Amino acid sequence: MGRIHILSDQVANQIAAGEVVDRPASVVKELLENSLDAGATRMVIAVEGGGRKLIRIADDGSGMVRDDALLAFERHATSKLRSSDDLLSIATLGFRGEALPSIASIARVEMVTRAAGETSGTRMEIAGGKLLLCEDAGAPAGTTLTVRDLFFNTPARRKFLKSETTELAHVTALVTHYALAHPDKHFELHSATHALLVAPPVRQAAERIFQIFGQDTLDQLLPLAAEIELERAGLPEPPPWRRPADYQAAEPGWLRIVGFTSKPELEKLNRNSIYCFVNRRLVRDRLLMHAVSEAYRNILPPTSFPVVLLFVEMPPEEVDVNVHPAKTEVRFRQAAWVHDFVRDTIRNKLTLGRPAAGFLQALTAHPSATPALVLPSSPPSPNFGPDFAPWETPSSGGGSPSPLPDREQPEEDGFRLSGPPVAPSPGVLPFAAPAIVAGAQQGSLAAANGARASGCSSALADEPDAEAAGSPSLHGLASLRPLGQLRESFILAVNQEGLWIIDQHVAHERVLFERVLRQRQAQQVERQRLLMPMLIDLLPAQMVTFAAIARELEANGFEVEPFGPRTIAIKAAPAGLEGPALERMVVEVLEQAGSPEQAENLEAARTRIAASIACHAAIKVNTPLDPARMEWLLAELARTEHPTSCPHGRPIVLRYAWKDIQRAFHRI
Repeated sequence: MGRIHILSDQVANQIAAGEVVDRPASVVKELLENSLDAGATRMVIAVEGGGRKLIRIADDGSGMVRDDALLAFERHATSKLRSSDDLLSIATLGFRGEALPSIASIARVEMVTRAAGETSGTRMEIAGGKLLLCEDAGAPAGTTLTVRDLFFNTPARRKFLKSETTELAHVTALVTHYALAHPDKHFELHSATHALLVAPPVRQAAERIFQIFGQDTLDQLLPLAAEIELERAGLPEPPPWRRPADYQAAEPGWLRIVGFTSKPELEKLNRNSIYCFVNRRLVRDRLLMHAVSEAYRNILPPTSFPVVLLFVEMPPEEVDVNVHPAKTEVRFRQAAWVHDFVRDTIRNKLTLGRPAAGFLQALTAHPSATPALVLPSSPPSPNFGPDFAPWETPSSGGGSPSPLPDREQPEEDGFRLSGPPVAPSPGVLPFAAPAIVAGAQQGSLAAANGARASGCSSALADEPDAEAAGSPSLHGLASLRPLGQLRESFILAVNQEGLWIIDQHVAHERVLFERVLRQRQAQQVERQRLLMPMLIDLLPAQMVTFAAIARELEANGFEVEPFGPRTIAIKAAPAGLEGPALERMVVEVLEQAGSPEQAENLEAARTRIAASIACHAAIKVNTPLDPARMEWLLAELARTEHPTSCPHGRPIVLRYAWKDIQRAFHRI
């Protein structure tokens, strides 16, 4: 007997479900896209248990007659394709006909639908891919799909789901994305306890941004609008002797960009605020992400990210959406054009739409101190119209877009001087490289969580390894005698070992960080009540994160409670935090916990909160300190367990050893 056999329909559907559905948010995405394709103008989503127990989506779309309702749960049954030629020009969000049968094979599904003009609707029940019920039912025009007990018959898949809070955060982020993409439609998202998002239809995208992000964010955004023509397929016209008999020159296509991009003053800690849509389809495309990063290169620090709402529109035949089972990735027919057009459009808006920043003016005045700035030569510069002008951007060579990085972080950080290193002047010997005081760094968030050094005032990079340079004694910190400050940011101090430079901000940050952790462990956190509660508006996904870490915030000295569906009220906070620093600290903690996988680690959340409290309460740069204050700070730093680095991993002290100073002056 042969070894090869045909899989049953149930197994085939479950395999397809593994490609299409990997978590509750995937179910919401497929059903929400079906509603949009059906012309719905109002969508109400309800979830329980993070979507594992219940997902219900009700819409007012076109609905289905009884025969179509039965066919909808068959594999590859769709109303959106007729022939293979249609695959080359897909204008709908869904098209494969796999979503409903795949979901029905791993859950208990109920569908109630009625087409407009029909006297009665249809109610169906399916569990594990088996039809249990199909009957007439009264229903409003549209479709209501209820999915219960996701992965009930595939426990191996169910155990890979995260916590309810994590799954709810994914669902909330997804619905928020589609609400931004369709401002003319009504979106609601409800959990078992409260409404996470209520977004009535509005006329303009700016009004939708106001609904979701608030006025403060809207004020920091710049509108985008640009359009160019594309040469179909980007290929030259073939010579006459190679043309087929029925050859016709292709008409040029078009590429349009609309949306919003943030001013350089608005910085985020992760890419969660970059929303990219291609023909209103939510995508996570590496090419578009890279183009956005290139647009902000040398404008934002490499560890900061903008807020971007980007809508790329083009003829359906110019983009292939059939390259990923979940339809979250696309392939552009003319990728280089799209990349450079997105990059240049954003870059032009940042530079031409507002006064240039000081460092950009310096670049224009001193081009020799920067990388070569050239106009892209391939593909040709697009015609931006009267509001846009060609922008000179760093080129990776040849004018083509720089290669996409294999990792998410940009390859370079800031401007770099070109040319050979400058030799020291005759008769001047440079000091030996200072030794970074090294030690145990178990408290470093950079090593544990990859967190960026947010708020830290200065970074010292490219230093030699401390052991190779001769690590100084940590006991020497206690004997330091301050001499003064360097630009009111660094403390200069001496002892028998040599000259020390201490970053006052990160030194105080380390002191406060360990104090917060001790007080948290002893449940004796110092807190101060605010004269008036501070109200902070949050995004729907941030409200979910807040609910997950509210108890830990309380243990760290906060008294916070919900104040409406999208607002929290801070009534008390840890001592030392007040005003704008308090608000920035709370938002920072919620953004750093924006990766739902990280939010489940309570120990990491505890350390992250303590580090953020310490950073925002610590002495800032450009702050004058009297001798008594400097002596106190050095003494407190010497008493910490890890006086070598701040909680984010940056070095605190540098030492020029006495022997190195003597050697530099030819004394030894």
